Amino acid sequence: MRPRGKRFAITVAILLACSNANVIAENLNVVTPQPISEFWLNAGFLSYHVQTDKGLNNNNLGIGGEYRYSTTSALTAGEFYNSDRRTSHYAGWYWQPLAVGSLRIGGVAGGFDGYPKMHNGGWFLAAIPVVSYEYQRIGMNIAFVPTYKNMLYGAVSLQLKVKLF
Repeated sequence: MRPRGKRFAITVAILLACSNANVIAENLNVVTPQPISEFWLNAGFLSYHVQTDKGLNNNNLGIGGEYRYSTTSALTAGEFYNSDRRTSHYAGWYWQPLAVGSLRIGGVAGGFDGYPKMHNGGWFLAAIPVVSYEYQRIGMNIAFVPTYKNMLYGAVSLQLKVKLF
């Protein structure tokens, strides 16, 4: 995208966010933590990378699980074929203390491996903003992965999931 087009896209995104800020603020709720017991299974991620010129893998298939033990928290672990076309593993903790309607808002903090430019493919820690939606036995997590230097590439990643119990 040309610099002018990029600035225009950013300006439009900011204007849309500001125009909806009052609606979001009016409907934003703090979730009261309540114990629950749910296990979700996922098949990795579908990603849209910000750096479209890098030839990155957007089809990050894999297998993972998420154990939601409260209305605000869950543990997660799994593996996927990452943006650099290598196998990655992850383990983390979701904390989503806010909600707008059925959307849970928060983040996931945890460890990842498999990215050759980060600790030579070894484990590293990351915190990633996440919005989740769940309806009966299906759900999705949308992660906003930030770019980190020339080591990790920014993306919006969609993770579809199915509740087993």
